[in-house]
Amino acid sequence: MAQEQSNVKDRQHSSLKVPRKYTVFIHNDDFTTMEFVVGVLTSVFHKTLEEAERLMLQVHHSEKAPVGSYSYDVAMTKVSKATEMARAEGFPLRLTIVAE
Repeated sequence: MAQEQSNVKDRQHSSLKVPRKYTVFIHNDDFTTMEFVVGVLTSVFHKTLEEAERLMLQVHHSEKAPVGSYSYDVAMTKVSKATEMARAEGFPLRLTIVAE
């Protein structure tokens, strides 16, 4: 007897997981200007001017502040871009990534 062929495919079950999130923190230092930090927050992290100013003041008073929660690749890209901008201007701005 010949084996029958079917157009029906067996379903394979796969469990999709939500990507892990990472929080980006910006740290205070004595050299990076407040205006530059606000510029980074608006251009790289897409914060409104008001939100960027609030975060900048939070960093100034608390030593660090969370600026966003992203997938790993997006967090790394934003940190790299902000660090590159800071180094180009001669600032030692520091950003870190922490897994949630």
